[in-house]
Amino acid sequence: MNRSLRRNRPSTSRDSAVKVVRLAQLRRLRECSQVAAVCYRFGKRGIEFLLVQTRSGARWTFPKGSAEPGLTHAQAAALEAYEEAGVHGRMEEASFTSYSHEKRGIRGRDKTCAVSAHLCQVVRLDAPQESNRNRTWFPAEEAKDRLREGRSASDTKALERVIDRAVRRIHQQHPRTGAVIDGMQKVTFIDAPRFTSSRARPLLSGTILT
Repeated sequence: MNRSLRRNRPSTSRDSAVKVVRLAQLRRLRECSQVAAVCYRFGKRGIEFLLVQTRSGARWTFPKGSAEPGLTHAQAAALEAYEEAGVHGRMEEASFTSYSHEKRGIRGRDKTCAVSAHLCQVVRLDAPQESNRNRTWFPAEEAKDRLREGRSASDTKALERVIDRAVRRIHQQHPRTGAVIDGMQKVTFIDAPRFTSSRARPLLSGTILT
């Protein structure tokens, strides 16, 4: 073969590798997995939800954080509820809904976070482990008002649906007397926390109820 032709020949896969990335893969790279504890009680104003303020104090939200390796989503949600709001209670093992929101990532890049939401009936409250976490009980409609503050229309609608679905789920569980009558597994986190020296985070022991 002529040397000039050899020089101009298009490179093959052995000369240079071309990596093809599917659109779905690119989307997954932008996603993160989080868990939220939708904490509730039966108060004087009916069903009330416990919301916490973000560290900046600009918005109200559910106790929420990243899924933890080695923990189920329910256990991770219970951990967030304890750390951010001092919650002890009965956490449903199965997620009752999920939603997504945009989170500011590294270098100012937004990424889509998928959030698994778990219901938690609060038994008692201790002091939160994290500072600057104001916690307050709100009835359902007022909780929606607080969750709207400082959020986009899409995030607002997603959180309103969480409240609506939580109310329906709670009514299914407590039709008359407040007793839990469904057959779903639940994990109870009401024991005293044990702190690890490495991460200074509580390890909550749980009891599976059927």
